[in-house]
Amino acid sequence: MGHKVVVFDISVVRALWETRVKKHKAWQKKEAERLEKSALEKIKEEWEFVAECRRKGVPQAEYCKNGFVDTSTRLLERIERNSVARQSARVKDRGKRSNPFVFELSGTQWKELPDSLKEQTHLKEWHIHNTLIQIIPTYIELFHSMKILDLPKNQITCLPPEIGRLKNLKELNVSFNHLKSIPPELGDCENLERLDCSGNLDLMELPFELSNLKQVTFVDISANKFSSVPICVLRMCRLQWLDISSNDLTDLPQDIDRLEELQGFLLYKNKLTYLPQAMLNLKKLTLLVVSGDDLVELPTALCDASTPLKFVSLLDNPIDKTRCQDTDDTVESEQDRQHFDKEFMKAYIEDLKEREAVPSYTAKVSFSLQL
Repeated sequence: MGHKVVVFDISVVRALWETRVKKHKAWQKKEAERLEKSALEKIKEEWEFVAECRRKGVPQAEYCKNGFVDTSTRLLERIERNSVARQSARVKDRGKRSNPFVFELSGTQWKELPDSLKEQTHLKEWHIHNTLIQIIPTYIELFHSMKILDLPKNQITCLPPEIGRLKNLKELNVSFNHLKSIPPELGDCENLERLDCSGNLDLMELPFELSNLKQVTFVDISANKFSSVPICVLRMCRLQWLDISSNDLTDLPQDIDRLEELQGFLLYKNKLTYLPQAMLNLKKLTLLVVSGDDLVELPTALCDASTPLKFVSLLDNPIDKTRCQDTDDTVESEQDRQHFDKEFMKAYIEDLKEREAVPSYTAKVSFSLQL
């Protein structure tokens, strides 16, 4: 018996498939309309927008108002314009620095300073960052005109005592290095105005000799291992900004009100359970940031709407600190995390300053944002 062969009219087959294609297109259109009206599509759009903002380093306050995400394209356009403006400002800033009194160095190819630097004692500024340099040479004492030492994100393990010879030094930034101590000779830099030792992770104290720094208005010792506010800091009579966040503080000194000029005080990510009544004597304090999860007692007047103080209590979401086997990798990732936190808080505080109407009462916000 032979095979049976079924013969179709080609026009019938064609009509059948055309009908199926039309039905499929109609279903696709209907499904697209359904998704357009669906809340899931709106949520997806918001998440993609939030992810894009985070990739561009946009503060949450820029796109989230009262719990609602503003996904308007105008917002991103404005953010892009601001970003371009900042880049232009940086370019102009670099142009200003391109002068014979400023030395700049960056890149992981650098493990030590160039020998020629020793002969350029006329320099007034050093800007060295993201290198593998571990040691600042003792010949730094020859730079009598030095005003700015900007040395963040290197591998510096110690500062030479000779740094105390820089009588004209106004700014010292040694953040995100590997310092475990600060030389007491730094207290001889009597014209110092800004000191940033943040992100060194293992720094536990500042020498008492720094009490001599009566011109200092800015101190940042965040992301270290301070268990108390250094005594020398309490004696910096002109101090206006103190960031001691991400340390091991369990309490504040009862004489914290010695800092009569203090305007900004950052205390979040410590182990504080109360704030002393002496805080009420800081009459010029306009910004106080704490982590509210462990606080059980604080002066109620701090939250009084009649005061100019912006009191912010962060609802802190701890980041999992799982340690990997490679110690170096652990330290690097910890510094990166601390740097991310600082950049986020900087953006948040700048946004807070720009607001005209901010409730003085405790505002809880989620801090640790991780994609």
